Amino acid sequence: MAETYDLIVLGSGPGGYVAAIRGAQLGLKTAIVERELLGGICLNWGCIPTKALLRSAEIFHFMNHAKDYGLVAEKISADLEAVVKRSRGVAKQLNAGVTHLMKKNKIAVHMGSGKLTGKGKLTVTDKDGKTTELTAKNIIVATGARARDLPNLPADGKRVWTYRHAMTPPEMPGKLLVIGSGAIGIEFASFYNDMGADVTVVEMMDRIVPVEDKDISAHLEKQLVKQGMTIMTGAKIDKIAADGNGVKATITGKDGKAVNGEYSHVIVAIGIVPNTEDIGLKELGVAVNDRGFLETTPDCKTNIDGLYAIGDITAPPWLAHKASHEGVIAVEAIAGNHPHAMDPRNIPGCTYCHPQIASVGLTEAKAKEEGYDVKVGMFPFIGNGKAIALGEADGFLKTVFDAKTGELLGAHMIGAEVTEMIQGYTVGKTAELVEQDFMNTVYPHPTISEAMHESVLAAYGRALHI
Repeated sequence: MAETYDLIVLGSGPGGYVAAIRGAQLGLKTAIVERELLGGICLNWGCIPTKALLRSAEIFHFMNHAKDYGLVAEKISADLEAVVKRSRGVAKQLNAGVTHLMKKNKIAVHMGSGKLTGKGKLTVTDKDGKTTELTAKNIIVATGARARDLPNLPADGKRVWTYRHAMTPPEMPGKLLVIGSGAIGIEFASFYNDMGADVTVVEMMDRIVPVEDKDISAHLEKQLVKQGMTIMTGAKIDKIAADGNGVKATITGKDGKAVNGEYSHVIVAIGIVPNTEDIGLKELGVAVNDRGFLETTPDCKTNIDGLYAIGDITAPPWLAHKASHEGVIAVEAIAGNHPHAMDPRNIPGCTYCHPQIASVGLTEAKAKEEGYDVKVGMFPFIGNGKAIALGEADGFLKTVFDAKTGELLGAHMIGAEVTEMIQGYTVGKTAELVEQDFMNTVYPHPTISEAMHESVLAAYGRALHI
């Protein structure tokens, strides 16, 4: 006999478990299905443990630059095994936290592989092959995505890594090739570079972190090269092969010249593939786009009645916080609460390399392309007292305003702790604040956040400290 619920959530990542909690809060009898670990990829193998790795690398970086702060640190070394162990411990702690939240909210947890078998029907098969039938009027699919392999060189965890292998490396790479310079590629490039590897980044686009404003890309490349990385943009991999000794690659640069290189390991960070296979979507006739991602309405509905989809299985941006917010939107819609649709332009993006990057809204180029007459303000960290005191004066903020209305169209940051500051601009965009609102806000001194104020002032020729 099938177990009956008001809501079933398939997948327990940051979208799925948040959706389940919100469903329980609204009085829905809720079940969640997870085939591996509660918390999904983000918590166990993505967002959180990578930040633990990057924190260790950041501290190691500062230890190696102790003399810049008037300190003495000798015979500095890193224990990669211990660094990874700490990262896994952080993930384990948070996994336990999600388990507690499921119990606290009286959400039924079904561990196993879930498959849709009809409208409102789902079968769970556990690791021993036992099946359980679940039914619900509404089901949310939140199965996420996985790393995309190179077509001719699938990841093996030995010499060819995805992000998952890079988080628990069998050994420290000596000479590392990173293919792709999005957030994942650049974060691991930054981590391994700080840990002592010789890192080369290859990007097929004409600049690294290509979704960011071009000024951010240029500054980041300059900083990474200064840190010792080799950056190849406008480049393509012509040949690549791996054996027990390492990886050999032929790379053609933007100058058209082919370069042969030998590397100990390669990290492949060329995008994601949605986890849509073997969960019954095709049989149900769920609509997907030309890249295989599920098509949804602004309130996360698919083309099948009672079936919703959120997170990385749907349209970009593929970010954990976007998935969580979609989870709330979907459940609010199910409960009949008429939620506001999410505006992708109000979703911030963060990259936790060294230096950090954060942004929200339109780049300057995109704003002009869309026909806006813009006012642009830039303020360098060298004009900020707190940044200088921290020894982190390399960075800047850039704000883009509509010259006619004063609307904040976009904000772009690079430097220390900018991932913690971007939310100020995100709140402003969501609340539809204009330049005067930012100008009339009092920013605490001394903080790096004062640079946010100065960047707005600079857009209107009123900067005070430069």
